[in-house]
Amino acid sequence: MSDLIVQNEVAGGAVYGVKQYSYTVAGDSGKDFIAALTAATFKEATAIEATASAYGEAIRQRQTKVSDLGQALAEVNYAMATMDPKSNDPDKTGSNSDLPTAAALLAKYGISLGNSGSSITYRNATAAQNNVQYALDIENNNLQQDMVSLQSMISKRDNAYSTASKLVRKADNAASKTIGNMGE
Repeated sequence: MSDLIVQNEVAGGAVYGVKQYSYTVAGDSGKDFIAALTAATFKEATAIEATASAYGEAIRQRQTKVSDLGQALAEVNYAMATMDPKSNDPDKTGSNSDLPTAAALLAKYGISLGNSGSSITYRNATAAQNNVQYALDIENNNLQQDMVSLQSMISKRDNAYSTASKLVRKADNAASKTIGNMGE
């Protein structure tokens, strides 16, 4: 923040031996300490806001991935439901016309269905089901952690804005009291 706020000693200015300072805030000279603190607090709040918006985008992408994985898992489960439950053959097949769509969704995330066309073997379906469920669990955990981080950043941003607001109010009250005292 050294480029945001520059402390300038007031030449010949001392009160009871204590040096007096003015501040240059964002290139605007002659400001007081409250103006410097307020500018710093607003800069902090806007920096947090920028970081929070990046987290928001990451959360949207994670939500899309969770949705895609959930849709693909539903298609695999539907195909498994069409299989003969009494057969112990691991090569028995189930079908679903949406399996190619599910395969394309999963391929975006590096998961393979191991099928060709709109049918899938029981062996491939169970492997895909486990892989998708594992990826879904990991993504849900990451999503929850990102949402907690985002909530924390929003709270910090709100606190920074609140602090800046309090500083402005205190400066206004001090100025009003000073002017009131001068009139008495």
